[in-house]
Order: sequence, then C-alpha cells, then structure tokens
Amino acid sequence: EQEQEAAVEVTWDDQMNINNFSKLNNRLSDVEEELTKRQEEKEHIEDLVLELELADDEEPVLYKMGECFLHLPLNAAQKRLEKDQEVIDGKIAELTTKKRECEKGMGELKVKLYARFGTAINLET
Repeated sequence: EQEQEAAVEVTWDDQMNINNFSKLNNRLSDVEEELTKRQEEKEHIEDLVLELELADDEEPVLYKMGECFLHLPLNAAQKRLEKDQEVIDGKIAELTTKKRECEKGMGELKVKLYARFGTAINLET
C-alpha cells in the first residue's frame, strides 16, 4: 500500500493545489495574528471606556492620536472612543471573514489532496 502511495505522480494541478494550500495556511497565520492584536486593542478600548465613566467631567482627558497626546474634554474623548470601537469592530469582523475564507479554502484543498495522496501527504497545520 505504501508503494502505491509513493508511486502517485504529482501533476501540475496537484502542485498548484499544494501551493494554494500553503498560501492559505500562511495567510491564515497572518490573519490570526492580526485578529489577536485587534481583539487585544478592543479590550483596551473597552477598559478605557469603563475608566472614563469614572472620570471627572470637568477634567480634560489625555487622548492619544497617532504619536501625540491631546487634552480633550471628557465627552469628546468618549465620542472618539465610540468611533474607535466601531472601527475596531469592523476590522475584527473583516478579519474573521478572511479567517473563515482561508479555513474553507484549506478544507476544500485538504479533501482533494488527501483523496489523491492519502497518507503520503500531511496537511495538518
């Protein structure tokens, strides 16, 4: 049986499928890494929202924009955080969609490649 598996010729289409699987796997890793960063960023924003609920309305808030900090009134800082939350939620949704697309593509390629090569190929990531 192993001789039969080893004797399976790798066609151009097979190689393209293997390459596509590899690309999707790399993209999935990148997307998961970015998704983790964005989820941590979302947690930080949520923590800031809770902190600002306890802040004094009269005191300006230091708000980071890019590389600098600005003094903003509390309500302006809260509105900016709401917008930041919407943006980060959108990015997380987009990354989650990309992750699902990668996983779906990898799943389809796994079926094809395992059907063709059996145990002669290992596609576990």
